[in-house]
Amino acid sequence: MLNRNVRFGYLIYLCPVNNPSTDSDVLVETAVEIKTANPYQLIVWNDDVNTFEWVIETLVEVCGHTYEQAEQCAYIIHFNGKYAVKEGEYEDLRPKCDAILDRGISATIEVIV
Repeated sequence: MLNRNVRFGYLIYLCPVNNPSTDSDVLVETAVEIKTANPYQLIVWNDDVNTFEWVIETLVEVCGHTYEQAEQCAYIIHFNGKYAVKEGEYEDLRPKCDAILDRGISATIEVIV
C-alpha cells in the first residue's frame, strides 16, 4: 500500500522498490507535481452577525447554488467555521468574493494546496 501526502502542490509517493544487492524492499520517495484545473477556492467564514437565511440567499444569488446546496454550505460554515463554497480561476472568483463581502459576509480567496 502506498502512503500519499499532498504538500505544496506535489504528491509524495513512498514506493516500495526492490534492492537487488540486499534482496529486500526499500521505500523511495517520489514527487509528482499536481496540476489542478481550479487552483483557487472561495472561502466563506462564519460569524455571529449574519443569519442562515442571509448566507443561503447570498450563495444562491452570487454563486449560483441551489437552495439545498446553499443550505448545506451554510451549515458547514456554521459548524466548521469556514467552507470552500466555490473553486475556480482567480479572475472568476474575485467578483463573487467582492459581492459576498459587499453583503457583509466574510470571504477570502485562497490557493488550493
